[in-house]
Amino acid sequence: MMNWKGKTRGGTFGYLFFIGMIKYLGITAAYGFLCLVIVYFIPFAPKATRSTWQYSRQILGLNRLRSIGMLFRNYYRLGQILIDRFAITSGMSGKYQFEFSNYKEFLDILDSEQGVIMIGAHVGNWEVGAPFFDKYGKKINIVLYDAEHKKIKQVLEKNGIEKDYKFIPVNQDDLAHVFKITEALDRKEYVCFQGDRYVGAERVMQTTFMGREARFPSGPFLLAARMKVPVVFYFAMREKGRKYHFHFVVSQKIERTKDKKPEQMLLEQYVRALEQIVKQYPEQWFNYYSFWNTFEPQSYAD
Repeated sequence: MMNWKGKTRGGTFGYLFFIGMIKYLGITAAYGFLCLVIVYFIPFAPKATRSTWQYSRQILGLNRLRSIGMLFRNYYRLGQILIDRFAITSGMSGKYQFEFSNYKEFLDILDSEQGVIMIGAHVGNWEVGAPFFDKYGKKINIVLYDAEHKKIKQVLEKNGIEKDYKFIPVNQDDLAHVFKITEALDRKEYVCFQGDRYVGAERVMQTTFMGREARFPSGPFLLAARMKVPVVFYFAMREKGRKYHFHFVVSQKIERTKDKKPEQMLLEQYVRALEQIVKQYPEQWFNYYSFWNTFEPQSYAD
């Protein structure tokens, strides 16, 4: 099984190129240029292409022709989302539409004067919600692996973009991030994790996801169970016509049982919510590595 390496594919130059295109030619022009990028990306990013093909064929059960279509749709959607992320955080949110599910319940939790853990995934566009957090933004702490944090910081600094929220970089060589996370929750702030990736020898938990066994990082779920703070699963999914739909799923109260530990029960709640999202938006799955434990040979009806 191939693990994620802790760094998202794509160089700083690529981000800056599209940022410049958005600034000077507009969002629509940037979308159009994506078609050329996809033609390059499919053959020259073999690991990502292979993992998306396996996902399409063995997880979604699509035939070869539809799987080819899924490759194009997936890469195009990823490009759109990266463009939208910059456009919206740069003050162009008026060009988009937004819809919210369970938003009042979510805000009630943020207003409850206690620390909150939010767990998302590498589906959709998690960062697009920044303009809507408004006064809550200064209390948000986003946990990222150090390599991702450095890349994002470099892009933001080069374009003079300021964020209300803060980052907590994770370095595998020390536990400084654990203390920063605990301190943020003690200050009654909000800590945001991505619950679907782990690196190397990081502790993991296992459960069934989309019909096959998969591994997830234990950290977010273990910490949430021990801190006993509210947990919200958060997904921001792109829909047609420059529209984003925000899904907030509040976790149910969990108690230790003889059969399962609280962190395992919390993980299973998260996976159920994530499954619903992936089934509804299959082209917005952006984990470009062999996510599932095994990909056994299967026959397909073409």
